[in-house]
Amino acid sequence: MRCEEVTDSRITPTESASHAELLKLDGRLLVKGKYITYTELSPSQNRNASEQNKASVEAEGKDLTINLDDDDTDRDLVENMRANLTRDKSKDGIGSRLFPLTSKAQADYLFHLAGREHINGRDVFHIDFRPKLKDEYDWKGDAYIDAASFQPVVVRTAMSRKVPFAVRTLLGTNVPGLGFSIVYAPQPDGVWFPTSFGTEFKLRVLFFFSREITINAENRDFEKTHVDSKIILPSQ
Repeated sequence: MRCEEVTDSRITPTESASHAELLKLDGRLLVKGKYITYTELSPSQNRNASEQNKASVEAEGKDLTINLDDDDTDRDLVENMRANLTRDKSKDGIGSRLFPLTSKAQADYLFHLAGREHINGRDVFHIDFRPKLKDEYDWKGDAYIDAASFQPVVVRTAMSRKVPFAVRTLLGTNVPGLGFSIVYAPQPDGVWFPTSFGTEFKLRVLFFFSREITINAENRDFEKTHVDSKIILPSQ
């Protein structure tokens, strides 16, 4: 284990996205054969802490930059991956680019009803999807939709195509196993919300840089906004 971080954040929906407030961080980093522990984001992340949420929201479509000469590469990789995959233009704190279920994205996909199943205690429609264009590098996968409420229960994705052989051979770059899984469940008041998000994949860049990355996010303690009101009568 080269780097591990366990974080606790408060995600608050905004008008068009969400705001993440980091509450706690427990990290450890392997340096010269020994682990060092830390409780704050790396200096590169802290420099823009005041605009961290804004930057992550505006990061849609941008590639992750990895500085291979930096001693903190693994730490920066962990923190950038977490920010890019769980902070996006969505109100639930899960990157909306990871799953082609929005009305805009659906136009570029083919959907097929694979049947009806029973999953997580619910009767669901099993729908598989893939890009309309066979040469497109995008997501394919399965969506399990609640048969009564028509809400997603589980969505799993994988890359629709492998990284081209020429890129893997000449540049030594590959991302095998890249894909995501997300689980939704209704809250006590009936609102459906993602409860967990996970991915595990390998990253290889320029032959000599190879990492296996695991991300597991859990949404808990969901609650609505609390408002206290007070009525003051004018003095007589």
